[in-house]
Amino acid sequence: MTRALFIVDVQNDFTEGGALGVAGGDAVAAGVSRLLAARAGDYALIVASRDWHDPESDNGGHFTADEPDFVDTWPVHCVAGTAGAEYDPEFATDAVTHHVKKGQGIPAYSLFEGTTDAGERVAEVLTAHGVTEVDVTGIATDYCVRASARDAIEHGLHVRILTDLVAGVAADSSQAALAELAHAGAELATADAE
Repeated sequence: MTRALFIVDVQNDFTEGGALGVAGGDAVAAGVSRLLAARAGDYALIVASRDWHDPESDNGGHFTADEPDFVDTWPVHCVAGTAGAEYDPEFATDAVTHHVKKGQGIPAYSLFEGTTDAGERVAEVLTAHGVTEVDVTGIATDYCVRASARDAIEHGLHVRILTDLVAGVAADSSQAALAELAHAGAELATADAE
């Protein structure tokens, strides 16, 4: 079995104080760094994604200047080249093998919708390395973590959500997302219980 680690959108705009900051975001960043310091060698690939939105457009209707519905439309966030789009400073990225940018001009939630710095699609990278299992961490449980995990399941991977290393927008929708993923075949685990 070959295992990968997904680190979804641990960015300044999604952690405390950011444009769409979630409670517990900084703790996720620090926790992922601890996991990497202790066990990066357990993973054949370590894939970190970032929203990376175009500064000069509404990114396919993803941004709105009006009232966002926080489902399909959002305030401006994670604009390419801004501090908000950068990784949270608590997240030590040294062990990351593949950096993925997603949402470049379009709405994108799953890291499978992005490309690596070398222009590769995530599915291609996973297949090329024989990955069969993936641990999923990051932000936000009820949006991009959910979408990335769903796509990993659809890609035929055994998915494990490290529930102590995710943070969501809202408690109810995050619990619903975890339940949905478990029903779809994901394992719910914790990084500290392995």
